[in-house]
Amino acid sequence: MSAIPPTTPAPLPTPVLVVEDDALIQQRLRQILASLGYQADMLHFASALGPARQLAAQQSFALALVDLGLPDGNGTELIGELRSSDPVMGILVISAWSTKEAILNALRAGATGYVLKERDDLEVTLSIRSVLRGGAPIDPFIARRVITEFQQQQAPTEPPAATDSDAVLSAREIDVLNQVASGLTHREIAERMFISRHTVEAHVRNIYRKLAVSSRMRAVSEARARGLLTR
Repeated sequence: MSAIPPTTPAPLPTPVLVVEDDALIQQRLRQILASLGYQADMLHFASALGPARQLAAQQSFALALVDLGLPDGNGTELIGELRSSDPVMGILVISAWSTKEAILNALRAGATGYVLKERDDLEVTLSIRSVLRGGAPIDPFIARRVITEFQQQQAPTEPPAATDSDAVLSAREIDVLNQVASGLTHREIAERMFISRHTVEAHVRNIYRKLAVSSRMRAVSEARARGLLTR
């Protein structure tokens, strides 16, 4: 009986476009992609929509990892453009945004999958692998949220009363929201408060959830109406 020859690993889809403005997250994604077998010359990084569009105009990409909150706009715009140019490209959103509006807009624009930045390296790696294999990974938190909303639409019930922990912002969240009200970007808030941009985005996400809003303007307006802001 002849031995079965070893299988040759399938070649990685290249090149890869990574659109992320946070240097620490860029480095994290670089390491994750390297663990999957990607060499440095296969990876192209852009920190804003403008540079990303320039790279996309110069060559075709097989895989794109895209953040949504970029300095010069929303990554959803780029997703739509990439999808129009290549119907089969793998496009994975890696973002701190978890609002229904952001998620659905990205998926409608053509994102293949959506994972939150707060997930550990293993979970992000598995999401990228899923996209490479033709899958459509959705972050468990997002999947649960979509399922819950769908069930509520199918069988509407009275909304539960908000608890103190749900409705009241923490002192740290109020501090972040005051900075937001001053017009600072997430990066500027992070520098002023000596925390990472990722942490700022997590605070903003919690603020949105507690105030039942989906934008900075609505969060500030609602917090002022409740007397939560100091300025």
